[in-house]
Amino acid sequence: MKLASLKSGGRDGTLVVVSRDLSRCVAVPRIAKTLQAALDDWESLSDKLIAVAARLESGRVKGAQKFDPCKVHSPLPRAFHWVDGSAYVNHVELVRKARGAEMPESFWHDPLVYQGGSDDFLGPCDDIDVASEDFGIDMEAETAVVTGDVPMGTAETDAGRYVRLLMLVNDVSLRNLIPAELAKGFGFYQSKPATAFSPVAVTPDELGDAYRDGTIHLPLRTELNGKLFGAPDCGTDMTFSFHQLIAHACRTRRLGAGTIVGSGTVSNYDRSKGSSCIAEKRMLETIEQGKPLTPFMRFGDRVRIEMLDRSGCSIFGAIDQKVVRATVP
Repeated sequence: MKLASLKSGGRDGTLVVVSRDLSRCVAVPRIAKTLQAALDDWESLSDKLIAVAARLESGRVKGAQKFDPCKVHSPLPRAFHWVDGSAYVNHVELVRKARGAEMPESFWHDPLVYQGGSDDFLGPCDDIDVASEDFGIDMEAETAVVTGDVPMGTAETDAGRYVRLLMLVNDVSLRNLIPAELAKGFGFYQSKPATAFSPVAVTPDELGDAYRDGTIHLPLRTELNGKLFGAPDCGTDMTFSFHQLIAHACRTRRLGAGTIVGSGTVSNYDRSKGSSCIAEKRMLETIEQGKPLTPFMRFGDRVRIEMLDRSGCSIFGAIDQKVVRATVP
């Protein structure tokens, strides 16, 4: 099943069920007006939504309309909780190597996570508004899961029970603001502007055996200005699965329905697969050539993030965004 939120019906959008080929959708107000409402009562509502999805596929549903990814919010236009991990530790290791620092051994068995801003997500085709190119504008292509209510202390072996949906992510970073923020010892804030998610969120069964053991086993494609920037495989070199990330996040707190847990930048040791962010490419250039050569994004640049199934069909639709100068009051 694929779900999206139209840009209508208020700040949290209108929940629609989307066809598998992403061509059509239908609103389901009698079941749930918003995706958050559906997640809040998933146990009793999910079967009803699945039934609508089946009728949509067979052409037996009334009120279906063309699905336009430019007319949707992120599946959750805002969320109560957005926690992003850094599950590809080889990426972290590379960052450290580029600046001549060793990585603590604990990073291999104790996940890195931070809690991001979740009150104002970007739609998949919304512009990336930034006040200055001097901030070092970068994309970060990731995957994410949306959970149901997760009890505190849930073990990794049980975490999969609470995964409701999967999404793609563009976790925009302002690289030149990060060092000063981290030097304060209190984490990201200004360096992490609004995040965007894929046009649709999908139930795990939509990926078949490409989603197993809390990991997606497909490449994640990133294009910059129409050229392939990278397509690393999400299932390769993922040190911490989503099950492990969920267990880590709920160690000392409950997670409410609609919590989004991100993977962090997808990265492979096989560098021929390319990168999911500009910072990684710049780090490789620094290691190999002594200095970074690839510039960060500029106004007018466009980034596209997408995942195709094994038959070449888009699973989540594409995040397709343009970087623009923000209008600051």
